Amino acid sequence: MTTTVEDIICLRLLIEDLDVSSPDPTPLYCDNTDAIHITLIPAKHSLSKHIEARGLKKHLKRLNAPKHWMLDKLGGAFAPKPSSGPHKARECLPLILILRNRLKYALTYREVIAILMQRHVMVDGKVRTDKTYPSGFMDVIQIPKTNENFRLLYDTKGRFRLHSIRDEEAKYKLCKVRSVQFGQKGIPYLNTYDGRTIRYPDPLIKANDSIKLDLETNKIVDFIKFDVGNVVMVTGGRNRGRVGVIKNREKHKGTFETIHVQDAAGHEFATRLGNVFNIGKGTKPWVSLPKGKGIKLSIIEEARKRLAAASATAA
Repeated sequence: MTTTVEDIICLRLLIEDLDVSSPDPTPLYCDNTDAIHITLIPAKHSLSKHIEARGLKKHLKRLNAPKHWMLDKLGGAFAPKPSSGPHKARECLPLILILRNRLKYALTYREVIAILMQRHVMVDGKVRTDKTYPSGFMDVIQIPKTNENFRLLYDTKGRFRLHSIRDEEAKYKLCKVRSVQFGQKGIPYLNTYDGRTIRYPDPLIKANDSIKLDLETNKIVDFIKFDVGNVVMVTGGRNRGRVGVIKNREKHKGTFETIHVQDAAGHEFATRLGNVFNIGKGTKPWVSLPKGKGIKLSIIEEARKRLAAASATAA
């Protein structure tokens, strides 16, 4: 690809010297907007054009949406595409799905927009009016009009669960520390999993620790060290949503670090370090957990539970 008129002229002369014949010569393009477009055949000058860059995709097909959104296959061709925000596109739940599909406060797309434009919905203490705002794990969703507070957590099948919480618990959230660095003039700061940057943290806070963040002041209240014996929740992989205590930590040079976790039922499993989120000190979590307490049942245990529930209702 050429960028100047001189380059195009030289290239055209070279082609003429080589006596290249083509039934339908390809036009030469120039990326310089001030340059004159020169083609091999002046009659086809109208075919020459600038090479234009493509922007971000604004649509998302429903079949390509994350499975944990639990959208119907026959509910239309498209799904809401998450906006840019603190969580990844495939690890978030847009506000439109929370209000329309989960809470059933709206029936249509337009009703969701009407609710948000009246500034009724808050995420982490801030009013959000973007219908596709990406709320994610551990985010606090507040609806003051109905006096309801929810925290986004995972169930044992890896799907988002809107867990109802009290007003006291809605004042804070837990954030996983991605890295601790030094900025200009030696100012220390840390980065969290949800895109926050906090300056002058406690020197004892390291990567993979969890901090307790006050949503009103955006200051660190307390922190949890990533140590053996602390309770964690798995946020990625096939064990997503399971809760247990760290039993062992295997370090492997040049590859991923493996964490062995044991849940309250005694089941042990292993996952990567990046999939583990500290939620409490010891065996006591700092946030309330949804029904089931993060214990994943086997297929046989689930069948027995369903039979017991069916027999109880029949009796």
